[in-house]
Order: sequence, then structure tokens, then C-alpha cells
Amino acid sequence: MFAAEFEPLFSDNRRRDPRAPVSFDSAAEEPGGLARTLCKVIDLSRHGARLSTYSALRRGMAIWLTLPGIGPVGADVMWADDFAAGCRFHAPLDPDVFEALTGRGGHIAAH
Repeated sequence: MFAAEFEPLFSDNRRRDPRAPVSFDSAAEEPGGLARTLCKVIDLSRHGARLSTYSALRRGMAIWLTLPGIGPVGADVMWADDFAAGCRFHAPLDPDVFEALTGRGGHIAAH
């Protein structure tokens, strides 16, 4: 008989901030408007988001991710797999904006 301990290769402990489950429609657009795809943001942190996309994104591409109430946010695609992707924002979201987007309070003024 043999026993082994399992330790996952990746852990959420490496995240700067916890992610919150969300569900809102968005769009990801390459700078310069060369390509645009509709997507759904399925989780969010102050530093990034996970997307469900209708067109495949590529790892390493820069995008403008349109967030409700605040508009386009610059981000880099850190990973992409079929029709899912993870992106890191160029600048962290303001804490009040994050709270409003995740339904934890606050209100985003329309621009």
C-alpha cells in the first residue's frame, strides 16, 4: 500500500485580492479598435477579471474591457483557453468602484 499527499500546482494564495463572483455583459476591444468581442465578466478582483468570451482572445494581447458604469479599463490577457480568459488591469480598480460592481454597496455615477 502506498500513500501520497497532493498539493495543487496553482493556488489562489498568489492573488493580490480575493475574487468576487459576478455576472455582467461587457466587451473586450483591442486598442485602435482592430477587433472587438462581446464577453461576460464572471469574476472580478480589484486587479483583474475572468471572462467568458464569444470569440477567442490570445494570451499577451492588450484590451480595453468595458465595465458597467465606468467604461473602458485597460488590461492584459494573462491566460486564454477556448472561450475563457483571465486579464490583469493596468491599474487596480478603485475600492468603491469594486464594491459597486460586486454588489457589496456603493453606487457608480454614469459617465
